[in-house]
Amino acid sequence: MKRVAAISFSPVKGFRLAHPEEIELGLDGVAENRRFFLVGPDGERLRSSLTAWPVLVRASYDAEGERLRMTFPDGVEVEGDATALGDAVHSSAGSLDLHGRVVDGPWEERLSALAGHPVRLVRADRTGAGLNEPLTFVSDGSLGRLSQEADGEVDPRRFRMLFELSGCDPHEEDTWDGRAFAVGDAHVRFGGPVERCAVTTRDPDTGAVDLDTLRLIKGYRGQRPEDGAILFGVYAQVERPGRVRVGDPVEPLG
Repeated sequence: MKRVAAISFSPVKGFRLAHPEEIELGLDGVAENRRFFLVGPDGERLRSSLTAWPVLVRASYDAEGERLRMTFPDGVEVEGDATALGDAVHSSAGSLDLHGRVVDGPWEERLSALAGHPVRLVRADRTGAGLNEPLTFVSDGSLGRLSQEADGEVDPRRFRMLFELSGCDPHEEDTWDGRAFAVGDAHVRFGGPVERCAVTTRDPDTGAVDLDTLRLIKGYRGQRPEDGAILFGVYAQVERPGRVRVGDPVEPLG
């Protein structure tokens, strides 16, 4: 049986992933996922594919109390109000067009020191704005197939997918486009493939480039003919909100 093997998300886009045992899905996905993003001196979003250091920082977000906590590589923790009352920001970097407001707090000085230039934290104006689609999935079968190409186990965290599935054949999830599945208490409809970028070449603990995942995927899967995109994993939409837990079955509907 196909099951949810792992859940991964981060309140701040690009930060180290958290792995809860359960999570609540709304129509826009997980409300806390990528709720915040970072911008540099030019006001544009710091893209994970080009920026290594954010993965060294952990964050936890209490949405009910509107508190955000960050833990830095030296172990220092800072916490502050997560309400966005600062300057308005509009970033069109990469594939996302994001609007939000700066969240002033005790993290700004430390984030800027890590980056070596001014960095501000921004709260996206709506849930799910920091994502191309609400949900992403990758299977153990696909990761196993890529690991064969790599001659060693490929860490699934490289792909920063919300859900990892067990019990699947290699790239079985690619065949689910348009199909509805029950995932825990939620109903989701699978969509098309996820376009991969250079963030997958970075070690998920250090941010260092250490594995040419794009070359490996391209070598055995090729590229999408119309635009040359390299594809791995799939998107999905939420049709019925609900709670999803590690170990929950993933079953087709209808």
